[in-house]
Amino acid sequence: MAVEQLSVLLDNTPGQLSRLTNLLDKSDITPKAMLAASTAENSTVRLVVNDPHRAASILESFHFNCEVTPVIAAEVPLHHGGMNAILKPLAAADVNIHYLYTTINRIGTETIVILGVDKLEEAREVLERNWIHIIEDEIYSL
Repeated sequence: MAVEQLSVLLDNTPGQLSRLTNLLDKSDITPKAMLAASTAENSTVRLVVNDPHRAASILESFHFNCEVTPVIAAEVPLHHGGMNAILKPLAAADVNIHYLYTTINRIGTETIVILGVDKLEEAREVLERNWIHIIEDEIYSL
């Protein structure tokens, strides 16, 4: 089972991200990982939260444009070149990484990376073959 991510399109104006996180906080939705990237007019916020479908429903009721999509959450090995232990096998398998970000919290001492890729199941198989631990439901309880 893939981890589910919430993507939200915001106007690129002061206070929009704060409004978003405030609505989630008031609904006991906890961000586990977050990425915000903007253009001149819009920002896209990607979040892994404890209840992505409920979060989407709440945000849509406040007229936010959002969607829930699958992503991969994987532990970055704690050794020199740990990130390349993830990136190189994906590149060799011709899996394109659209974006990557890390969790706010950790499971143990490992950093957890969130990967948005073009071939989700293939990426998952490649990482597992290369001894990369894929995080599943436990991310929601961080």
